Amino acid sequence: MTCLNNTKPIREYFTRFSSMKFDKKLLNNEALTEIYKKLLLPRMIEEKMLVLLRQGKISKWFSGIGQEAISVGATMAIQSDEWIMPLHRNLGVFTSRKMPLSKLFMQWQGNKEGYSKGRERSFHFGTKEHHICGMISHLGPQMAIADGVALAYKLKNENKVSLAFTGDGGTSEGDFHEALNIAAVWDLPVIFIIENNGYGLSTPIDEQYRCKNLVDKAIGYGIEGIQIDGNNILSVYDTIKGVRDYCIKNQKPYLVECMTFRMRGHEEASGVKYVPPELFEFWEKKDPVKNYEQYLLDEKILTAKQVETIRADTKAHIETELKIGSNTKQILPNTVEEINDVYAVRKDIGQNIVDISSLLSVQKKSSKGGGLAGSDKRFIDGIKEALHQSLVKHSNLIIMGQDIAAYGGAFKITEGLVEEFGKDRIRNTPICESAVVGAALGLSLEGYKAIMEMQFADFATVGFNQIINNLAKIHYRWGQNADVVIRMPTGGGVGAGPFHSQSNEAWFVHTPGLKVVYPSTPADAKGLLIAAINDPNPVLYFEHKALYRSVSGLVPEEYYEVEIGKARLVTTGDDISIITYGAGVHWAMDYAKNHPNISIHILDLRTLLPLDYVAIKEAVAATGKVLLLHEDTLLGGIGGEISAWIAENCFDNLDAPVMRCASLDTPIPFNLELEKNFMAYSRLDDSVKKLINY
Repeated sequence: MTCLNNTKPIREYFTRFSSMKFDKKLLNNEALTEIYKKLLLPRMIEEKMLVLLRQGKISKWFSGIGQEAISVGATMAIQSDEWIMPLHRNLGVFTSRKMPLSKLFMQWQGNKEGYSKGRERSFHFGTKEHHICGMISHLGPQMAIADGVALAYKLKNENKVSLAFTGDGGTSEGDFHEALNIAAVWDLPVIFIIENNGYGLSTPIDEQYRCKNLVDKAIGYGIEGIQIDGNNILSVYDTIKGVRDYCIKNQKPYLVECMTFRMRGHEEASGVKYVPPELFEFWEKKDPVKNYEQYLLDEKILTAKQVETIRADTKAHIETELKIGSNTKQILPNTVEEINDVYAVRKDIGQNIVDISSLLSVQKKSSKGGGLAGSDKRFIDGIKEALHQSLVKHSNLIIMGQDIAAYGGAFKITEGLVEEFGKDRIRNTPICESAVVGAALGLSLEGYKAIMEMQFADFATVGFNQIINNLAKIHYRWGQNADVVIRMPTGGGVGAGPFHSQSNEAWFVHTPGLKVVYPSTPADAKGLLIAAINDPNPVLYFEHKALYRSVSGLVPEEYYEVEIGKARLVTTGDDISIITYGAGVHWAMDYAKNHPNISIHILDLRTLLPLDYVAIKEAVAATGKVLLLHEDTLLGGIGGEISAWIAENCFDNLDAPVMRCASLDTPIPFNLELEKNFMAYSRLDDSVKKLINY
């Protein structure tokens, strides 16, 4: 056999796993036959799918032919209520979990009766019923979700594991490192399976990594690992079964490298011209289905007639299911349904929501001798109170972040919580934002609530993929809620420079599926955070660092919510309306105080996604002149979107063009004088005068 240079790592594998020996151990003939049926099913489905692909009845297919033993063996080795995070070539996971082929076929055709109502293709979907978490195209983030699920199992003291697949190419992603590191540091019962099929699309493994074996990476995380023949169904089944027992007993993660090969292209359109022909010749001899079938025949566990019958029954089952799956109606788009399915519906909405202004008014009247039923507290205290009361109310609430436990967080907001609630619930994390966001989503799969503290909102960039593509889209894709709050210390005015002071809320307002809140007062800081924690959807909670200890106000003692999506009227006025949020509210209030000759109507948005369009329209009608004020830079800021909406919907109420006052279109500088010049408030006076004089 001739081998090319770029197949050297695979040639080395040949010498170690060239022969396939089956060891049935304690499995009886019935169990061995059941394994054969489960192994055969995805192969025969795939062969049928390739025919349908050529006929144009499905649009795309990622073939797992040659790799079935890994998916089937691993799935059979764990319990049916343990979460699996599969990838493109793991059809055997879905079939082994006994998902109806008819509905899978509807999914692959993009029918509404599929698992994602036609919104996703192939295996980009999940199902809570079958404990399968749908992948996203970015591959790596799946592993961190497995961390979160395993953490939930650990917290519940359940003897369970989660299992995540990745490929040899996926091990090059940062998410692989972060997920394994989190699992190792937190001692989580996770099984990570690498399907090493020699190529990441067309890139051979010697261009992916330099370690001799991928399993050797386990050493760097202080965890155990093993490399096995991924084409030997009994080896995969027995290994994963033993690894599962190890993970549960020792509460540790485990890395398994399964050596295999895909006999088709990355997906059918890719072709296989980049693969040396001799590799196909070799791996054809190691076909997992044919070899196991021959073993059963050789050992007289099955007869040729029985094999023929099993194959005929499997074919008939596939044809019957496909006939059912083909009997579907064409999708008639329903815009209302599409929009409504972006967010999970909260069942107890309104239960804790109060009118803050009314509540505070009542508490002021009830004060005796200067004392109030609510206390005068700082902005930071409102956040701390919300966290504490929520931890008391929700025993399933977990808070995660860098340095948040004994140290109390960078801004000391979580100080004292670990002493009261323990390290299981107040969890320090390694510096790996992407994996922590993914773990928060994993916790949500098992019914937990999670709060992640980004040490600075700026650091969300390294968790961006998880936020935008996993958290935000998961409910729309397959109806799974993401009960996650990400706290985002944000904003300038503290001389912290370009990487600790930028305003990045507009990045997330553009993403359907997220909710974005941004309080400006201590009372709203508490009420909005409690509301965010109670919301079943992912909420980004922006808290301005400069307000932490500079702003005080009356905060009710009780547990309450401020409604997400509801703006606050700060002051009424007749001359101009300033629509703003966050620190901008205080800039507007200070300006109004220093310019009593101008009657200013101030609206505090409080929530940026969803926006309170009713309140915005009322603010426009109040004065006819609107100034949109925000600390974010001008270009692409939320002010542009609101301005466009006003122009489209409130044009008849305008007496002047909608104007924007924002920060300079530069990174935020460190030097305090440069920062002042950067900030929107330095141009507020000019903007107001321009609008007044129009």
